[in-house]
Formats: sequence, C-alpha cells, structure tokens
Amino acid sequence: METLIELYDERPLENVLGVEMFRPARVVYVCPEEAARDTRLQEKLRAYFTHRGQRVELIFMKASVYDTDSMLQLFRKLAERYPGCALDITGGTDAVLFAAGLHSAELPIPVFTYSRRKNSFFDIRNAPFAADLPCDVSYSVEDCFLMAGGAMRPGRVDNSILPLYLPDVEPFFQLYMDHRRQWNRIVSYIQRLSPTEQDGSFSLLASGNYTVKGEQGTRISAPEAALRDLQKIGFIRDLEIERDQHVSFHIRDGQTRTWLRDVGSVLELYIYKACLDSGLFDDVRTSAIVDWEGDGGDHAVTNELDVMCTRGVTPVFISCKTGEVRTEALNELAILRDRFGGKIARAAIVTAERGGAAMRNRAAELDIQVIDLRDLAGSRLEQHLRTLMATPRD
Repeated sequence: METLIELYDERPLENVLGVEMFRPARVVYVCPEEAARDTRLQEKLRAYFTHRGQRVELIFMKASVYDTDSMLQLFRKLAERYPGCALDITGGTDAVLFAAGLHSAELPIPVFTYSRRKNSFFDIRNAPFAADLPCDVSYSVEDCFLMAGGAMRPGRVDNSILPLYLPDVEPFFQLYMDHRRQWNRIVSYIQRLSPTEQDGSFSLLASGNYTVKGEQGTRISAPEAALRDLQKIGFIRDLEIERDQHVSFHIRDGQTRTWLRDVGSVLELYIYKACLDSGLFDDVRTSAIVDWEGDGGDHAVTNELDVMCTRGVTPVFISCKTGEVRTEALNELAILRDRFGGKIARAAIVTAERGGAAMRNRAAELDIQVIDLRDLAGSRLEQHLRTLMATPRD
C-alpha cells in the first residue's frame, strides 16, 4: 500500500506494528495535539524505523481526539489527499475509533486491526490483505526500548561474552543454593578482600585478614566452606587459609570477580540461562539498561532490567531478588513493562525466598507472575516460563 493511516497511541507497539507488517511508503499518524507538536518524539520514531531498515515517510496530523465531528472531517480530508489509503484502527481513543467507523461507512477504504490475543491481523472492512493474517514480525530487546523512545545502554554484563560462561552458571547457582543463607556475608567478605581502587583498577589477587569488618560494626569471618567450593568450580584458585590470621586466593578473571562481588548476579545468570535453554525466546539479555529518553544525558533516567526477553512482538520483563520482594520492586517492574512493552508485554518476579501471601496478592493485582524458592529448587522454572508466555494479558 502507498499510504497507511495510523491512530497514534501511547502504547508503542500499536504505532509501529502495522507499518512493519504492511510496509507502506507513507504513514500518516493521527495524533493528539501534544504528540503532533513534539518534534523530538517524531524524530525518535523516524530513527526507530531507520534502525529497523525501513524507509518510510512519516506525517503527523493534529486531531481533536475526543471530538468525533472534527475527527470525521480529518479522515475525509486524508482520504481525498491520499487516494487508495488504508486505515489501521488498532490504537486510538473511543471517539477516534467511532469517527473512523463513520468514515469507513462513507467510503470503501480498507480498514484492519491487530489482535494481541491471537497475534494476528483482521479485515474489518475492505481489507482482504489483512484477513486472519498471522503476525510474523519479531523484535529484539533493543527494538522494544527504541520504539518507545528510549535506548539501551551498556550494563554490568557484556552479553556478547556470556556464551563463554554458560557451563559455569549451573555449578555457580548450585553453590549459591548450598550457601544461600550466608550469601550476603560471603559476598561482603570477598568485597573486603578484593577492593576496587578509586581509579577503577583492581587486582585478581584477593588477600586480607581472616576476620574483616562488615556493615554496621559487624565482623565477618572467612566463609571457609564457600571459598573451598568456589575453588572446586574453578572460580578461584591458590586458596590459602591461615585460621584466625589470613586468607588469600586468585579470582579467575575480571568477569568472575564482578559476579562474586555482587549479591544478585548468580540468580540473574541462572534465570538468563534458563530463558536461553527454554528455546522460547528470540532474544535474551541480562543487565539491560534502559535510558527512558534515549539521549544519554548526564541527568538521564535509567533503569536496569535483570533479565529481558522477546518472542515475536512480545517482550518479557523479569526482575530477580535474592531477598524479600517489596511492593516498590513490583510497582517498578509493572511501570517498566507498561511503558516499554504496553499491553502485550509480560512480567515475572523471581525471588530466592518463599513468596508471602501479601506479596503474591500485589503481584496478581499488577499481573506479574511470581517464581519463588520452591520453583527454583523444584526445577519448575521452565514450566513457569511456558505458562507466562501462554497466558495473554487482559
């Protein structure tokens, strides 16, 4: 088709999916006044299509989206200016949809829509090209951020090197499960023996007293059993322990050091690998940093997604917590999911504790699936991932 009329929506997917599926030469966005005058937003949308390799002319038309008569006049004007155009009614307000219906009754223009539940397009009127048409578009994690006007920034983990470490993930996670109750103290001890200098430099040699200062005046003695287990799985070597005196060892490499100094990394890595192994997803990332405005400025608002996946057009947001899940964490996850994924996106929270009733109730209210210690210990993780993907959101 030459021209596609799109009803601009706050949900990013609904602004781009019809364009990517039917590849028009020109798109006219019928949008509220604030979007019509937001040139920055418009340039980001143009940049998104360029990123996706699609050359398309974008036109933004201001509309009184709650005034049916005004909308009807605009649709008439567009049909006259762009003969042979088609109308995608997937997004937009009720008033806009009503006006579009009135307009399609006047003129036999093609009208179609997209169903999230069926992941298919449908012919509403005079659009046989969209009749029961399955959507075959697929997105990466970065695509999801870009279509919403954001950007993906480098996180704590270089995802390109993770394939080298995949054989280490399950032994590392099993070690964590064996020492889960002391994990915070174990990580704190390693942090004290392997500090980072002010200039960012560090040594792979960890060395220090058998007992070190913890937080709030506590004392932490060397976690001997955990250190020996870390040596068994190859994360450290040359371990020397002088009881009540001194401890030293070499950490395998810089990436391993990062994981041993961060409490949550082991769970994030395990969930990342489980998502890969499930075969459910087209793209899987850990430590995905989203820049909300996409400009990378000094005052940019950013959030880190512990694990994020995509399958087709569906993004999945996963937050990992080794401790208790607080309401704030659930709220933040829901906000990120809705902002960068819209109604089609899914979300799950993974905790290495037994999720309590209050937390589960709040998660259910926000349509967030809970995966807790019993699921991790009982090898039910893949089952939960499949359930998550098989259950559409309302």
